[in-house]
Amino acid sequence: MGSSRPKILTPAIDPALRDGHYATKQIFCKDHLIAWSHRRRFEAGLQLAARFKGQRILDYGCGDGTFLALLMSGPSAPAEAVGVEIDEAQVAGCRTRLGGRPGLRFDLIASLNSEGELGCYDAVVCMEVLEHVAALDAVIDQICRALAPSGTLLVSVPVETGLPLLLKQAARRIAGWRGIGDYPGTSPYTFREYWRSVIAGDSQHLERPVFAGANGTTFHDHKGFNWMTLRNRLQTRFTLEATVASPIPWLGPHLATQVWFVLRKSAGSGKNLA
Repeated sequence: MGSSRPKILTPAIDPALRDGHYATKQIFCKDHLIAWSHRRRFEAGLQLAARFKGQRILDYGCGDGTFLALLMSGPSAPAEAVGVEIDEAQVAGCRTRLGGRPGLRFDLIASLNSEGELGCYDAVVCMEVLEHVAALDAVIDQICRALAPSGTLLVSVPVETGLPLLLKQAARRIAGWRGIGDYPGTSPYTFREYWRSVIAGDSQHLERPVFAGANGTTFHDHKGFNWMTLRNRLQTRFTLEATVASPIPWLGPHLATQVWFVLRKSAGSGKNLA
């Protein structure tokens, strides 16, 4: 990624960003290692999204809106940025903290079903979302419909296989004990499950736990997530153009904590999945 990687923490950082519930636990975390790792992921994403300057971009599962706010305040701001979330309270929080900024708005994911939203985004960013999605086919289909022909999808997901899994599980436990970060707990692994995850290939290696939210939606935690399986799934609908490891790109995704995919919408990918 080189020395041109944007730096997101500066003395002039917008105070509204520090109030974001994810930003507080991640890029502004009291633990320097956790903060550094998440900042590097954001920096990689901002650099990848710089190519969409002056275009229209969607952040699918925007969380507290931090990524879009950073992108819109930088030198490569898109003409319009829309962040969508499934939860009304989350959308309301983004509007309260970040509303009124030129070219930036927030809405519910359900708004993407309107005809006016079909095929109108040059790019979709999906950052640390797809690893939690239980109804993956439906989400991929919705993203495809929102993307313009030949549009670009930027996906960031955690690496939960190989040696990084062992390091991350230890870090999560320690962070949870200390009450910092965003890791209050995680599904336990048996020794056999750890081993299968360390040697995992590109097919699903564990049955993933499914949880139900207060609003009735189902979701996964990190246990059993395989970034290689997701990559293969996405390649049935998109053309993979690049894979970028984070926080240290030259280590490659097998030794990274997160990975970014740069994907181009393929001909016919807007069709519903069978």
